[in-house]
Amino acid sequence: MKEFEEYIKQGEPGRKEKGVIWQTSIGLQQVDDLIPSPYLIETAREHIEGGITIEEVKKRLEIYYKTQSSRQDVSEKDRTEEADKVSARIVEILSEATFSFSPSEYIGIHRRLFKGIYKFAGKIRDYNITKSEWVLEGKTVFYGSAAVIEETLAYDFREEKRFRYAGLSKEEQIAHIARFISGLWQIHAFGEGNTRTTAVFSIRYLRTFGFQVENEAFANHSRYFRNALVRANYNDYTKNIYASMEYLNRFFENLLLGRPHILRNRELHIRFMAAIKDTNKLGVSKDAANGLSVNDVKRLGINLNKNQEKILELIVSNPKVTIVEMSKQLSVSETAIENNIKKLKEKCLLTRVGSDKTGHWILL
Repeated sequence: MKEFEEYIKQGEPGRKEKGVIWQTSIGLQQVDDLIPSPYLIETAREHIEGGITIEEVKKRLEIYYKTQSSRQDVSEKDRTEEADKVSARIVEILSEATFSFSPSEYIGIHRRLFKGIYKFAGKIRDYNITKSEWVLEGKTVFYGSAAVIEETLAYDFREEKRFRYAGLSKEEQIAHIARFISGLWQIHAFGEGNTRTTAVFSIRYLRTFGFQVENEAFANHSRYFRNALVRANYNDYTKNIYASMEYLNRFFENLLLGRPHILRNRELHIRFMAAIKDTNKLGVSKDAANGLSVNDVKRLGINLNKNQEKILELIVSNPKVTIVEMSKQLSVSETAIENNIKKLKEKCLLTRVGSDKTGHWILL
């Protein structure tokens, strides 16, 4: 998420704050694999530069999507519209100075973010859910029972209000806050949009403690944030897998204390540490910072088709290889390369740094 770096680095009053909030709001869409449109980026720039208000941003988006010509892939259009509108709404909420620590505030954030997008915006789910998670090899966290969500929310908020932070170190305070947020997320009060709602609520709650929230963590590592929440709420004693707050604490220490923890999604996978420790059997490098080879990826049980294997091999040999070059070397269409790259990104194996022309790939 580097779209607004120039405003942040220039440090001009007003522009810097808006740039940071826009980075955060757009970065948070990654938790649901949503990508905002170029139109939103252009409109956001106008807002950062003071040309239009956030209300005008929202109105422009309404008009833009009403006048959009129909596309073949309606679901893709709907998801882009969701990314754009929710990003703008997050900016609006994070720009406000008011806050009430209560379940109604939490539910109200969901309503404001998803009104007109989900029919159940601002409503507690009345059905039980499961979600297949990549970091759990397709398994699910046990989320709160629909029958007791309201009571559980009320209990957690009541207990958090009673908790005394006085006398605790900053690290202890952060560890407790992280545990509260983890529990709030695990209740999963909403059918969709749960992580984004929890993230926005968390940022606003943390500000009440006087913490200087370094939004860069949410802007660039929102998927790590979600995966860390998953790992904080999953146990499988038969396989010696236990819920761990370690990853979420790293995230919050970066967020609130400016710690330099390296946040890698692959390290949250339930088989990652076993693979790293068992170097004799699997042959995985002991130095996890060096990244995994294509063979290591396959040994970790991640399924790849032939083209995906070849794409990763090309990237390992030349991180600056372009899609056009890959298409020529593998004798497949550019569309096929793009589709396979999208799948590799969804598996949290690949990312792109920089522009299409001058940037490079990183095997995660």
